[in-house]
Order: sequence, then structure tokens, then C-alpha cells
Amino acid sequence: MREIKPLPRPVQTVVSVPGSKSYTHRMFIAAALSSGPCVIQNALCSEDTRFTLETLKKWGVEVEKTGEDLVVHGRPGGLVACDEPIFLGNSGTSMRLLTAVAALAKGRSVLSGSERLKARPIQDLVDGLSQLGIAARSADGNGRPPVEIEGGAVRGGRAVLNCSLSSQFLSALLLIGPGTAEGIEVLVQRGPVSRPYIDITLEVMARFGVPVERRAYEWFRVPGGRPYRSGSYLVEADCSQAGYFWAAAAITGSTVAVKGTSLDSRQGDVRMVEILERMGCTVSARADGISVKGGRLSAVDADMADLPDVVPTVAVVAAFARGRTVIRNVAHLREKESDRLAAVCTELGKMGIDAGHDEHMLWVQGGRPTAAAVDCHNDHRMAMSFAVAGLKTEGIRILDDACVQKSFPTFWEVFGRLYR
Repeated sequence: MREIKPLPRPVQTVVSVPGSKSYTHRMFIAAALSSGPCVIQNALCSEDTRFTLETLKKWGVEVEKTGEDLVVHGRPGGLVACDEPIFLGNSGTSMRLLTAVAALAKGRSVLSGSERLKARPIQDLVDGLSQLGIAARSADGNGRPPVEIEGGAVRGGRAVLNCSLSSQFLSALLLIGPGTAEGIEVLVQRGPVSRPYIDITLEVMARFGVPVERRAYEWFRVPGGRPYRSGSYLVEADCSQAGYFWAAAAITGSTVAVKGTSLDSRQGDVRMVEILERMGCTVSARADGISVKGGRLSAVDADMADLPDVVPTVAVVAAFARGRTVIRNVAHLREKESDRLAAVCTELGKMGIDAGHDEHMLWVQGGRPTAAAVDCHNDHRMAMSFAVAGLKTEGIRILDDACVQKSFPTFWEVFGRLYR
């Protein structure tokens, strides 16, 4: 448990956040399927990304640490499944992306995880793999993990994919395309949600030497029979992690810049600053990163389909704004580490804030939040988002403060710099 102390006065500061979790997962996989050694700079070292890296190592990929960098030695066509089931904790990204990579590992792989992970849907990805001739199934027959995959040589082919629940189903198939003999073609039947994450996948693939043909977000073709290109690759700063500090500026009237962030980023979460600007903040694109200066906050109506990871953070800011904020097209948040729509409303309610949700949206009536003990619902983003509220409201206690290890292990250290 950690009690957050309010800031005594507005501050002006610059903070650094870790490398992007989304880029790190994808770069680890591309590097593992590359033609040689890949140097990954500024990779996020967290619970989630370690699950991905450790699994690749179990499948025969060599990884070494050189200073602050990681060197991943690619094994295109040389992955081998391990004998024991692989536990992926609560990392949904690891589960979805590695389910596809397992198809390239010779032998039988079983991927499992925490009880929450085993409640998250994966059948649409399993169906996509099956269409490519890959033997994959939900072990319990319920369309959820654990998953069993018989891997080896994959010919490739065409798959029709439902991406209405997760864009990572599409990213997973795209990433393994170069490792198939003939390449793959994917037709998206429904969705995709969270489109910027697909853009991240395509950018990583292009940087690693594999361009993808596409028609908008409806059709994709990936060439086969070619490993990713080895080389040196830099992971940019994580905009969802930056969001906690931009939110801190918003509710305290402070000015906070986050190093390494750019308005040109493909990360959808960078658009959070546009929402904060509409709420009354001042946003500046500086040479060293994006800066937010807090102002008098007013409610907004925002479509956040493409930036789901910062929804809890924006909801906390909305609790301090005048009026009723509406956040639309976020049904897919029910399938995250927690049901984030329900979790956010429950914890805001404890703080005396009227908040509600339906199937597709969330609303928050701004007011004067009061002291509360915040249950994180085993969700790292709940812990960090509600910590921000404690910078303005006395008596905010984060009950499971250790859950930030999942994505931002140094969060409390960086958060503490706001007081200096």
C-alpha cells in the first residue's frame, strides 16, 4: 500500500519514461526471426516484456546484455518448442503475439498464464492460424488460453480475421508472415480496434526490412521466405507511460515535459495531449519532448477507440474537470488486465465522483474527489492513473502499488521526482 501526498504547489519539470512496451515486444520478435544479431536500444525491461523475451530464449534464441542494450541473435527457421508449458503471467500481448510465433517453433508448444489471462479471448487468432494450416487450439475448448500449437514449417496462405476484440490478432499474423514459405494474406472481416498498434507493427516490420502491402486496414499481404534484417534498433519512449505525467500537469496546474516523446509518434496514446488541450491545458512540442501545462479543466466528448491504454488516466483527469466527460468506443477495455470500464467507475465512485458506463462508453461527472483506498484490480494502469489523483486530493492510497512492475517498474521512482 502506498499513500500519495498532494503536491504542495505547481511544479515545472522534465521526466523520462521507459521505452515503449508495444515496440519492445514487436522488436524482440522481429529480432528473434532475423538473419543475425540485433541490438535493441532502450528496450523496456518489465514483467510483460520479460515474458516475451524468456519465451523466445526457451525456443532457442540467444540473448545477451551489453551495457544498457540487448543483443538478440536471430534464428530464422531455427526455433524449437520446449517440453514444458510456458507461463506468461498476465501479459496479453505476450500471449497473442507468441501464439503465432509458436507456429514457427518446431514441436508442440503450450502457452498459459494467470487466471485473468485465461479469461481473455483468443479464439479469433486461433481461427486465423488454422486457416493457414497451423494446428492450433484452445486447450479447454472455450476460445481462451491455454493454447496448444503444433509448430514447424508453415507454408502460408490466406486468412480471414475478426479483429473486433484485439488488433493484436492481426499483428501476430503479420509478424510471422516473413517466416512462412510463401507469405500470408490477411483479410480483416471485422474491426480492427486500436488501429495505431497495427501501424506500430507495420513500422517495426519495415524497419527490419520487410515491407507489407496493404489496403487501409482491410487487406494485408506479407512476403514469405525472408528473415528480418539484423541491425541496431532504438525503442522510442512509451506515450502511455508519459500520459501519467501529462495528467499530473493537467490536474495540478504544473508544467511537465516528457523526454523522447513526439507528436509524430505512431503510438495512438500520444493523442492524449490533444484531449488535454481540449480540456484546457497548453501543449508544446519541444526539442526534448512534449510538454503539458495545466489549466482550468472542462469536460470533453472524446472517441478513444485508438488510445485505450490512457482511458483510465483521462477518466481521472475528468474527475477534476467542470462538467460531464464522455469517452466513446471503448468496449474493448473490458478485455484488458481488468474490466477497465467497471474498475474505473468503481474506484471513482469511492472518491465521491459520479461515473458510469454502458457497452461502448464511459462517462465521468467532474467534481471534488475525496480520499479513498484504491483497489487496482490487478491492473497496472489503474494503479498509475489513480496515483495521479493523489497529487491533488489528500488521502489517496494505492493498495497494490507493486502491480506497476508489469509495465513500468521504475514508476514510483519517476513519480517521486515530481516532488523535487
